[in-house]
Amino acid sequence: MGWLDPQEWQAVALSLRVAVWATALSLPFGVATAYVLARWEFPGKFLVNVLVHLPLVMPPVATGYLLLLAFGTQGPLGEPLSQIGVVFAFRWTGAALAAAVMAFPLMVRPIRLSIEALDRKLEEAAASLGASRRRVFFTVTLPLILPGVIAGAILAFAKAIGEFGATITFVSNIPGETQTLPSAIYAFFQSPGGEASAIRLMAVSVGIAFAALVLSEIFSRWAARRIRRA
Repeated sequence: MGWLDPQEWQAVALSLRVAVWATALSLPFGVATAYVLARWEFPGKFLVNVLVHLPLVMPPVATGYLLLLAFGTQGPLGEPLSQIGVVFAFRWTGAALAAAVMAFPLMVRPIRLSIEALDRKLEEAAASLGASRRRVFFTVTLPLILPGVIAGAILAFAKAIGEFGATITFVSNIPGETQTLPSAIYAFFQSPGGEASAIRLMAVSVGIAFAALVLSEIFSRWAARRIRRA
């Protein structure tokens, strides 16, 4: 297909699949975590905040190894899950999990900032009219923090596309199963005559990352204009 060979397209398609699932499945948890950190006060909040941002500063290989220990077929979480047919180690689902963990801090940060910047009087006004807390969140809070949610989701998607260290440690580099764009680039650079394929995939990676950042800006501005008109 076009200027990429089948193996290269396979890596691109798998990366997109992994990034979409990683972003979609972690987004509800990202919004909930951001809300808790922005609005709640509780013992251990500082520790929770540290744990959320820990993947940003830990070596990705260490994160991947921890995931392997926890979600491997003999791990405390992986073993019971494998008994019901849910396997992460050395599967594309594990690549999605690793990408979600690594991208989670980038998702939470803009959503939390949006919540902290929100005028709480708007929520209080809705509550005073008899709206429940759930209804206030879904009809007032969530629409108003939409720019932050969109920005967080797209940044997480872009990070998931480029995730390498945790992924290759957790799920290895299996063509057609776990070989994402970064893993394929690494493999091609290690193979004689693979430089051309690596360069083509690098160009695709740059294009996807650039498009994600542009879309983040466009959607955030669109959401902000929509909120101002409301």
